[in-house]
Order: sequence, then C-alpha cells, then structure tokens
Amino acid sequence: MNIRLFKPCIGDEELEAIKEAFGRAWLGLGPKVNEFEKMWSNFIGCKDSVGVNSGTAALHLALSSFRFPAGKKVLVPVMTFASTAMAVLYNNLQPVFVDMDEMTSGISMEDLERKYDKDCVAVIPVHFGGHPVAMDQLNSWAKSRNLKVIEDSAHSAGGKYKGKALGTWGDIGCFSFEEKKCMTTGDGGMISSDDEELLKPLRHSRWVGINKDTWQRVKETSSSSHNDPYHWYYEISDIGYKYNMNDLMASIGIVQLDKLENMNNRREEILTAYLQGIQNCEKVRPGIPYHLENSSYWMFMVKVKQRDKFILYMKDKGVSTGVHYIPLTFHPYFQPFKTETPVADQAWKEFVTLPLFPELSTEEINYIIQCINDYKG
Repeated sequence: MNIRLFKPCIGDEELEAIKEAFGRAWLGLGPKVNEFEKMWSNFIGCKDSVGVNSGTAALHLALSSFRFPAGKKVLVPVMTFASTAMAVLYNNLQPVFVDMDEMTSGISMEDLERKYDKDCVAVIPVHFGGHPVAMDQLNSWAKSRNLKVIEDSAHSAGGKYKGKALGTWGDIGCFSFEEKKCMTTGDGGMISSDDEELLKPLRHSRWVGINKDTWQRVKETSSSSHNDPYHWYYEISDIGYKYNMNDLMASIGIVQLDKLENMNNRREEILTAYLQGIQNCEKVRPGIPYHLENSSYWMFMVKVKQRDKFILYMKDKGVSTGVHYIPLTFHPYFQPFKTETPVADQAWKEFVTLPLFPELSTEEINYIIQCINDYKG
C-alpha cells in the first residue's frame, strides 16, 4: 500500500469546464467568476459573494471591509493555519491568541472571555478541521461586546450548524478552495455575507482598487448602441490588491460545487468506518468529536501519546500522515504576540492527521484501520 494523505476529487468534468474556458479565450476575471459567485451564494443561502484567489485573500479583504483603526485587537484561535492571524497583521491590527477547547479543538469560549478587553474589535472563529464552532453562543457573546465576527470557514465548505450553513453565521464568512479542502478550484477562496454594501468595495479591492474590471468594461461596450471612445476608462480611489479569482478557477469551482454534497457525504461514510473501526483501540483516539450529519470534515485527526513513533510506524506501512497544526505562537514570527494557551501547548503534541478524501477505497480504509489497531505504541 502507498496511501496519500489528501487527494482532490477531480475528473473529466473539470477538464471539460477548463476546455470551455479555453474555447472562449477568456481566462482571467470574467463571466465564469460571476456565475460561480451567484451559484455559491445560492448554495449557502447568502445575499452576495466575492470570488478571490485564496482563502488568505478572503480573510484579508473581509477584515479590511470594517476599516478598524490601526492597532486595535482581533481575537484569533492559536490553533489554526497562519492565514487567520496574518490577515490581522495585513490590516495593521494586533492578533490576540485564544486557547483551544480541549474537547472540540476549536476556539475556547472561556479563554475568549479572559482575553477580551476594550481594544478588541473583532473575533475570527475557525471551524477546526470542519468541526463547527458553537456559532449561536459565539455570536451572542460577540454582539454583547460590539465585536464583529469574521467567520473563517476555510475548513468547512458545505457544512452546517443547527441547519444553517457555516460561513453565514458571522458578519462575513471566508472560504478556501485550496486543493486539500472540501472542494477545490486549485487555489481560490470566497467572501460571503448578507450585507451587500459591506462586500461592494471588496470587488474593487480584489482588482487593485480599480472601479471597473476588464470584463465589466467589455460588457458595457458590447452593446451595439454603445458609442463611447472612453470605454476603457477606469478610476482607482482606494488601495487594492491582485486578489481576483479567474475564469479557469471558477470553471473548476462550478463543477466542484455540483459534487460538493456527494464528496462531503463520502467523507462522512469514510469517517464512520474509521470511528467504528478504532473504537476499541486504546493507543489511538479521535482528535475531534465528529458529528457526522450535514458535516464538512476535510481531515481525520487522531490523538496518539507517542506521536513520532506512530508517524514512523504508519510510514513503514505505506500510510501518509501529517500534523495540523502547530500553535501559532510556537512560530518565531508570532512569538511577540504569545499569550497563555496551556491546552493547545500540550494537546497539539498528540495530533496526527490520517488519510481522508472521497476516492479512498474500501480496501484502503480497512487497511488503515487494521494498521491503527495493530499499533502497539
């Protein structure tokens, strides 16, 4: 056996969609991006969405939309990918790292209360591994303190909490379509909200501040009645970034979105098999309390006391593993912002990620389960 950790579920449909984009000879920001944005908004049930080139870009622009004064604080989970905290720094704000909840591995409500002060302006909950934060509780807590909620749903495309789509609970939601996530556009991301006015400036921000992107100008001049030698004219009135999604990415995304529910359902089936298969294993325990209904888990994480030994054991068996994530304050760049996060500082040492992707075969799943159960520690 030689089993990958992750693998995007892509096929002929995506290739045909790319060929169609090639046939139109329009590869950049164009009609397919607009189509994907509308489909995505309909899918999660929000009023508007803006496609960008990464989940990192989505977080950066989402936070920028509130125009917080420089130096204000944003509450961020210490257990997350670097982008969550980098977006805070990109906006000249200060990250305040919050400990993880020992049961869910998500942000700790108790530590949020401890870390909050009057300089905090926002909180960024992350649905760690696809496991939902209790957004009703978090929103109530944030609202009582006049904090904005930027919902980092990079791990949770297609997931729901209490029947409502993840990414639609906060003031603004951010998604990632990087190749390992629930669905992919290669790289790519989306910003979504019910506040259309909040998102409107971000269409300019993603396109270096230009008030009319190229496709928009083409649409305006395509009418036979249009007769304006200044059709090319645009203005820049604010800072912007080269963060746009392009039609190649959107073409893949449209196909992937159609597959998303089936891919998430398949991951649920695989996780069910894993959890049943290791339920009597003393050495290896689930790292997240997987709730397999309307879920969007993109990784299977376990806890193992002697992690390094287990990783080498699985490697010898031909099973890929990973570790998601190191607490951010362990990285040199974030050490100046270090706070007390004792749960995460200890818990991460046991985390191991095992293979999870829709095309895992029954034979591979059973083999991985057998390897786990045979591990002696």
